[in-house]
Amino acid sequence: MASSTSSGTYDIGIDLGTANTLVYSRGKGVVLNEPSVVAVNASGEVIAVGTEAKRTIGRTPSGITAMRPLQEGVIADFDAAEQMLRALMKKALPTRRFSRPRVVICVPSGITGVERRAVIDSARSAGAREVHLIEEPMAAAIGAGLPVAEPVGCMVVDIGGGTTEVAVVSLGGIVTAQSVRVAGDALDAAIMSYVKKKHSLAIGERTAEDIKIAIGSAAWTPVDVDEEGEPERRTSYTVRGRDHVSGLPRIQEITEEEIRSALAEPVDAIVQAVHRTLDECPPELSGDIIEHGIALTGGGALLRGLSQRLRQETGVPVVVADDPLDCVVNGTGRCVDEFASLQGLLAGAMEQPRKAVRL
Repeated sequence: MASSTSSGTYDIGIDLGTANTLVYSRGKGVVLNEPSVVAVNASGEVIAVGTEAKRTIGRTPSGITAMRPLQEGVIADFDAAEQMLRALMKKALPTRRFSRPRVVICVPSGITGVERRAVIDSARSAGAREVHLIEEPMAAAIGAGLPVAEPVGCMVVDIGGGTTEVAVVSLGGIVTAQSVRVAGDALDAAIMSYVKKKHSLAIGERTAEDIKIAIGSAAWTPVDVDEEGEPERRTSYTVRGRDHVSGLPRIQEITEEEIRSALAEPVDAIVQAVHRTLDECPPELSGDIIEHGIALTGGGALLRGLSQRLRQETGVPVVVADDPLDCVVNGTGRCVDEFASLQGLLAGAMEQPRKAVRL
């Protein structure tokens, strides 16, 4: 493991996600996991960040706004993102020793040069002395324990909050990749839209997410058992929202079949991204993928029936990675811990000749 570059400096890795931001501190592991939400007052001053700010979503009084600085995996509000990063970095690092850390941040593989610059500038403004980027599918593959440095094809599907990253990795590089801005947030939005159209009931993002976790499914048919083979416990969910006609609070029972129908379109978009990546994969690596399968990471990997659906659609084995929620931040953190040997994997080094990478 590489040593700290200077005494008193705590280098960190950041999984800057649309839904949650996780911070990995060198030698300590994941030290922070909070929602990517800020609450600002009428003058634009940030009054809450992270978990405290998320509690205010949909419940803020006049003059206070809860917002997400990142949309679909990229920075939508530069000032809010900078202030959120600054607050979370200070919270993650010991205040008395806080200087200017080297920061490794993961970004979607499909972002533009302007969007990359926005991430780098935000981190520098927040206090980083040095900023390096790593593409999310590479970080996810490292965190999932895939042999990314070996001459074999590894395929990873990382479903986050704002983007789904699908990539084939070999010899320390991304051979082919698809980045689609359809992921956890799109699933929540689809549920909100369905409940509004079918039941004339308005629900918020948090309620939609709760429904997705409780009875969401990607399978074509009802899932009788979960990923561990245990019987499923719930087939319906009691929703509380506001009636569109009367404007009064109302309770409505929603079934698993309804939510499966609501999620059909965004799930199909994820499946098609996997198909396109497989179509573009070199024949030599296709055999490796058939042998070793596809690794699912990210919060979306926990959607019931998704691995089953992908197996049926592609004919390739699909495995949900251990600790899928932390695969990206753990992969980013490994690049922090072993910066000297893994620097060649970072996106910022892609224009330079690749160095040998040992994992």
